[in-house]
Amino acid sequence: MAKHQLKVGLAQIAPVWLNRDATLDKVISYINEAAAQNVELIAFGEALVPGYPFWIALTDGARWDAADQKEIHAHYMDQAVQIEAGHLNGVCAAANKGGVALYLGIIERAKDRGGHSLYCTMVYINKLGEICSIHRKLQPTYEERLTWSPGDGHGLRVHDLGAFTVGGLNCWENWMPLPRAALYGMGEDLHVAIWPGSKRNTHDITRHMAKEGRSFVMSVSSLMRPADFPKSTPYLHEINEGIGNVEYLADGGSCLSGPNGEWVIEPQVGEEGLYTAVIDHARVREERQNFDPVGHYSRPDVTKLVVDRRR
Repeated sequence: MAKHQLKVGLAQIAPVWLNRDATLDKVISYINEAAAQNVELIAFGEALVPGYPFWIALTDGARWDAADQKEIHAHYMDQAVQIEAGHLNGVCAAANKGGVALYLGIIERAKDRGGHSLYCTMVYINKLGEICSIHRKLQPTYEERLTWSPGDGHGLRVHDLGAFTVGGLNCWENWMPLPRAALYGMGEDLHVAIWPGSKRNTHDITRHMAKEGRSFVMSVSSLMRPADFPKSTPYLHEINEGIGNVEYLADGGSCLSGPNGEWVIEPQVGEEGLYTAVIDHARVREERQNFDPVGHYSRPDVTKLVVDRRR
């Protein structure tokens, strides 16, 4: 492969819901598969480890001081990822062994904030297996606010990967113009957007961001079907009653757009899998000829962006 090319992989998988260790084992198996296919960057969906908090919408989760909501939240906290405790060591080792960089969506139980609050976090691990950035979602969306805490700008960072500069955001952060602009300003030309799942989220904005940033954009989603809930899930009966006859809670929709907004990988719906493509940095340079949002088509004398990266 030419030095200006990069092979990327979109890992569209379902978690072993609310089971951190089993889901991490599944993540590692996909990293190994990616390495066998010479993938250099693999990305996984938002909140994949140990899973998205679907129960909130399905069990009237906004009830105040409800015993069932407290119990399942405590279970969620128990299964969350604490990086300081070494929960990602196996993932880092797999990345190092396979020479694969990755973005992974986790629910982080952050020790630096007392150890009892949860963050929707996007972790970047490089090819050496080193954790290089930990981005906590700036603003949880709707019912997510009942279980996740708001993050900060500390993890708004980009990373060199071959000819590319890669960065990423969680879910509806990708709708926020200023965080996008912050990443563009640091030289991002490969954007990774991670989602809990669903084509309705990824279909339009993926191509919009690609055209806006004149960058490649990977949208990577999880899957979630009623059959994916383990039998050991707390309040499983109540959750299933809330689901009804719905086929998917999250149907995927993982996709990859080129910097002109054309599909490289169209949205993939309903199937687990590792979807790969080779992308060429020359396409970025070609599309920047007529538009560069933070370069020759910007007016920093008129508008400025300030980023606070304090934890």
